[in-house]
Amino acid sequence: MEYWQLWCLVSIIFFIVEMFTPVNFFLNLGLACLISAIAAYFNATFTIQMILFTVFSALFLIFLRPFLVYKKKGENDGEFDEKYKGRTAVVTEKVTTDSGRIAIYGETWQAKSQNGEEIETGSQVKIVNIDSIVMYVEKV
Repeated sequence: MEYWQLWCLVSIIFFIVEMFTPVNFFLNLGLACLISAIAAYFNATFTIQMILFTVFSALFLIFLRPFLVYKKKGENDGEFDEKYKGRTAVVTEKVTTDSGRIAIYGETWQAKSQNGEEIETGSQVKIVNIDSIVMYVEKV
């Protein structure tokens, strides 16, 4: 197997991993692998292939990933907020200002208290704010 074929195989693996963990990280590495595969196809030395992979990985992570994350965030924010914000959930692990867990729609989420009060397990809470994967709640 030639180097360009290995680069293509690794690229495909990165793309598959990206499909299962959509964090816009492995996509960048996969694209950098494709650039290295092109260089390998045109008989670039392995050192040049590695330099290209490293440089383009860094460039894609610095410039392309923030753009993709911004675009993705803008598309789904309304739907996500609408599904959870203002809804009632059940505390599965004591919620404080630093930690806790809630259950809603058969899912469990990290939770923190919005107003600083401690909320005991089994209590009903209302989701008042969402920050990434953390739900900010207050007791109902």
